[in-house]
Amino acid sequence: QVQLVESGGGLVQAGGSLRLSCAASRTFFSINAMGWYRQAPGKQRELVALITSGGITNYADSGKGRFTISRDNAKNTMYLQMNSLKPEDTALYYCNVKGTSDRYSTIADYWGQGTQVTVSS
Repeated sequence: QVQLVESGGGLVQAGGSLRLSCAASRTFFSINAMGWYRQAPGKQRELVALITSGGITNYADSGKGRFTISRDNAKNTMYLQMNSLKPEDTALYYCNVKGTSDRYSTIADYWGQGTQVTVSS
């Protein structure tokens, strides 16, 4: 089983920046897509940004122009650079990998435990 661990969250003032990291405990056998999701209190979990195995990125409208998703395959790590943060970006941010952990497993969703981002006004 592959574990995902997020880091980089914290408290920041509006207009500030944070870079979230998501490190995998080992290399996935295959990856369909990787993404960042967030969940604010009382709201459903929503997609923030996605990057496919081919490197195609997709962003929720809320983060377009402000957020950048990237990955470092050599480090088994994915990042989310967040600039011009707003109070409405406050949420628990989760990383997700849709893939297989070894040659015998089926495609599954792997989640980290989440990292809190709080943006003060």
